[in-house]
Amino acid sequence: MFSTFGVLRVITPAGAWTLGPHRGLWLPSRVGHELQAIGDTTVYSVYFEPEMSPWRGGDCRVLVISALLRELVTTMVEERRSDSVLKTELITPLLIEEMRGARESFEGSLPLPTDRRLRQICEGLLAAPSNTDSLDEWGERVGASERTLGRLFKTETGLTFGQWRQQLRIVESVSRLARGLAVATIATELGYRNSSAFITMFKRAMGETPQRYLKS
Repeated sequence: MFSTFGVLRVITPAGAWTLGPHRGLWLPSRVGHELQAIGDTTVYSVYFEPEMSPWRGGDCRVLVISALLRELVTTMVEERRSDSVLKTELITPLLIEEMRGARESFEGSLPLPTDRRLRQICEGLLAAPSNTDSLDEWGERVGASERTLGRLFKTETGLTFGQWRQQLRIVESVSRLARGLAVATIATELGYRNSSAFITMFKRAMGETPQRYLKS
C-alpha cells in the first residue's frame, strides 16, 4: 500500500510506519494492522495470493515507490474498475519484478513494544508527540519504576526511551513536512521552544535541514 497524496500511518503489533508520498509498505499475510490517514490522503493497495508473494518471510518492508511501480499499480486499479483483465495479466509479472527490485527505506519506521505498560506509554506519545513527561512520570501512571521501564524499552525496541521519543518526533516532523506545514508550526506542535531548536534536532538526526530534506 502507498499514498500518492497525503500521509498514511500503518500500525501493526510490531511497529508503526508513517509514509509520505513515494513510500509504500509491504505487509505479509496474516499481519493485523490499522490504517490511519493523516489529513486528506489518496491510497492505493494491491493484494497478492501467498504463492505470488514477491518475498518469503514475515517482515514488513518500506519501499521507495518508483514512477514505474506507481503507474503499474494505478493502471491495474483502473483495469479492475473497467472489468478488464488483459492488461492486469500483462502487468503482474512486471509489477512483481519491480517490487523485488525496489529500494528499501527505514524512513518513518518506529518499533513498538509488546509490554502492556510500554505500549500504553507509546500510544500516549503517538497521540501527543509534544509530550515532555519523564519516564519516571510515565512510570507513576502505568505502575512501574523508571529503571524497569528503561530496561524494557531497550530490550523490546532496541532504543532508549529518549531515543524512541526523538525518533517519533522525527517521523512526525517528516509527515508534517509532507503535508506542507511550516517549520515554525511543526516546531510548536512537537514541543520545541522555537524553530531553531527543531531545525538543529532535525539536521543532527537526518543530516540536512527540513527545507533541504523536503526538496530531496
